[in-house]
Amino acid sequence: MEYYNYIKSLHLIFVITWFAGLFYIPRLMIYQIEAYHKPSPEKEILGKQLKLMAKRLWYIITWPSAILATFFAVYLVVLLPTWLDQGWMQIKLGFVLLLFIYHGMTHVYFKQLQKDVVKKSSNFMRVWNEGATFILFAVVFLVILKNAINWIFGVIGILVLGILLMLGFKLYKRIREKNPEA
Repeated sequence: MEYYNYIKSLHLIFVITWFAGLFYIPRLMIYQIEAYHKPSPEKEILGKQLKLMAKRLWYIITWPSAILATFFAVYLVVLLPTWLDQGWMQIKLGFVLLLFIYHGMTHVYFKQLQKDVVKKSSNFMRVWNEGATFILFAVVFLVILKNAINWIFGVIGILVLGILLMLGFKLYKRIREKNPEA
């Protein structure tokens, strides 16, 4: 067990880089969608560069980080299987499942945009961009607090954050409609 903290550190490092990718890829998708609606040659120039950036981020940082974070998480559970008996860990694993679903759906959107198939609006992607944030908040509260009552307050905080973000999106949309350069 002397190497437990090394494994835990590696798990945390790859969780952070995984989330970095999940935070940035929707932003690149927003730019791709907006570039798709620009006139030529701007559309093609921006589209090509943004696709390349997204591809590198997704396959060089995000996917490997997801795989390595998962590997080290499984390793930690093998070292301490009693964690699976704890309520907070079971709830955390539920959020991790949501994270995998979010990652998978983001991959679908990524593949569509790599083929110049635009099915979602940039506003949808702005909202989608916050999905990983909600999951991160929930997991961090669970791991740090490990207490059902405190966790409930954390979820209430997440919901309040969500409401504030939605209000912020509506305000930003209004500002963009009045001033497209914003």
